[in-house]
Amino acid sequence: MTRTTTRKPNGGGDTVKYSIIVPTYNEQLNIAMLLALIVEAMEEGTKRKEGRKISPSSSTPSYEVIVVDDNSQDQTQQTIQKLQKIEKYRDVLRLKPRKGKLGLGSAYIHGLQFARGEFVILMDADLSHNPKAIPEFIRKQEEGDYDVVTGTRYLASSSSSLSISSRITNSSSSTKSSRKSKIKEQECGVYGWDTRRKLTSRVANYLAHVLLNPGVSDLTGSFRLYRKTTFQALVSSMQSVGYVFQMEIIVRAKRGGFKVAEVPISFVDRDTSKD
Repeated sequence: MTRTTTRKPNGGGDTVKYSIIVPTYNEQLNIAMLLALIVEAMEEGTKRKEGRKISPSSSTPSYEVIVVDDNSQDQTQQTIQKLQKIEKYRDVLRLKPRKGKLGLGSAYIHGLQFARGEFVILMDADLSHNPKAIPEFIRKQEEGDYDVVTGTRYLASSSSSLSISSRITNSSSSTKSSRKSKIKEQECGVYGWDTRRKLTSRVANYLAHVLLNPGVSDLTGSFRLYRKTTFQALVSSMQSVGYVFQMEIIVRAKRGGFKVAEVPISFVDRDTSKD
């Protein structure tokens, strides 16, 4: 596979490996916090990799954050422009606005045009997705050379949920206790939904499984990592541009023979009062 050769953020190397695409609409109150959490997660993931004494060929993963703003009516774009002037964000943060709300799927496709990475990561801007899961997505992809790694709210796995930091510690009793704590922190699930909404989501996923047999537990989740060439191949034949996009693309990925893995995540319901 041909690797993109572009300038690495933060001044090291010449390759952007991960392009994190974040669609926004009226996210002025969240975008600064999200960016700070992404940078922290990527830096922490790098430290943990170094702690595992990885080979020189698996060097620090470089990344960029591409914000696709759909003409927010608040100060989202202005906030991003201010953040771009801060030194630690200057080479990481890119703003690629659109003229209006044109659908979530089309926002990803728009961001893809500017992505320089070998992999693209899709996530929401409203803090419903925790950036701390990104290093786990990356670890999972490297573990099995997967084309797609999708976050699941419905399939708990202690081995998958375990944080990277607990994997590099020894087998002492204190470590075992730490691992149990980490597993608990990383449990998958949905928080902030009432029983009716949870049931609706479960039933929708169940019916989709029966009808489509997708081979993944969470069809509608939007927190995912794709190999860029895989994502490009899939979106070229996509019909959906709204929220159904997530379901269609994962079904196409499985039917197309791409390697797909899942990582348990926690999903915190957003505040929709500003929409």
